Amino acid sequence: MINFNVPPYTGKEVEYMKEAIGNQKICGDGPFTKKCNEWIEKQCGTAKCLLTTSCTHATEMAALLADIREGDEVILPSYTFVSTANAFVLRGARAVFVDIRPDTMNIDETLIEDAVTERTRVIAPVHYAGVGCEMDVIMDIARRHNLMVVEDAAQGIMASYRGKALGTFGEFGCFSFHETKNFSMGEGGALLIRDEKYIETAEIFREKGTDRSKYYRGQVDKYRWQDYGSSYLPGDLNAAYLYAQLELAEEITQARMDRWKQYKELLAPLAEEGKAELPFIPEHCSHNAHMFYIKTKDLEERSRLIGFLKDKGIMAVSHYVPLHSAPAGKKFGRFHGEDKYTTKESDRLLRLPMYYKLTADEVEYITEQVKDFYGASR
Repeated sequence: MINFNVPPYTGKEVEYMKEAIGNQKICGDGPFTKKCNEWIEKQCGTAKCLLTTSCTHATEMAALLADIREGDEVILPSYTFVSTANAFVLRGARAVFVDIRPDTMNIDETLIEDAVTERTRVIAPVHYAGVGCEMDVIMDIARRHNLMVVEDAAQGIMASYRGKALGTFGEFGCFSFHETKNFSMGEGGALLIRDEKYIETAEIFREKGTDRSKYYRGQVDKYRWQDYGSSYLPGDLNAAYLYAQLELAEEITQARMDRWKQYKELLAPLAEEGKAELPFIPEHCSHNAHMFYIKTKDLEERSRLIGFLKDKGIMAVSHYVPLHSAPAGKKFGRFHGEDKYTTKESDRLLRLPMYYKLTADEVEYITEQVKDFYGASR
């Protein structure tokens, strides 16, 4: 069986975890956590990175820092994971969903401004598959309407828009290091902070509402309860696991990119014959090969293809169910405008296996089976 995902592993993870144990500092903000933060800050060019227990918690911290309150509105795509909306809904905000672009599956930047009301506080673009949203347009809208931008860059590490790292455009950006992501710590994430003015407050929220971070730096003689907050710090064992992969980030990304390009080349006949659609990458976007998907004719064809591939020993999967169609989406949000593409395109999208150490032979076998399903020429 070719799995849909295999968590990345470089070989140094256990060595670094043993080192973390030897440091006798396996709780939050240990040496490896600091190494990960510094690596991300240098790689992305952000003012501050704070490793978190998940991308969900990073987004919740962003909502706290944005001071989201009851009755506020947040504009986001419906085609995303529940955490994008939950972070703001937990603060009492209303999710305002707008349609996506059918080419990138990202939020349609031309529809955002019409959804802005006097209650709008945040735009939350989602960089689907590590392909950047049109951030120039989005940031212009945010500036003109005095809105904050929280980037859901869960899939976006090592990817960029016009040469600038995803997650660094808005006030806050959020990465995921879940086991399904390009780099993993099992469960984990990171909050990227663009402006230094938010750093001290972010540290307080992350440390259960205390100024313990300042205490550890010797800036105060004892730490005190300063504000509300929670425990958003990952253990240093998790960070040690992640750091082994960050050290080989270029190698891991290149390996994934090689398989992505192989998929694109071998499945090109399907696109040329109009039997399936392949991913589109805008010229000004540099992606990270987070996933490779195809789009079938419709939901029924996708279901048949998933079953066909499973019989051939290949795990292929669908992705998000649009949030506005879910019970909680109807309760906590509304769809602004026409659902022209969100539901239609989500019903067609099928993700093929993609992970570090996926082999060229495996991709060749997978693509042969996909083309057999469609009866395409090889």
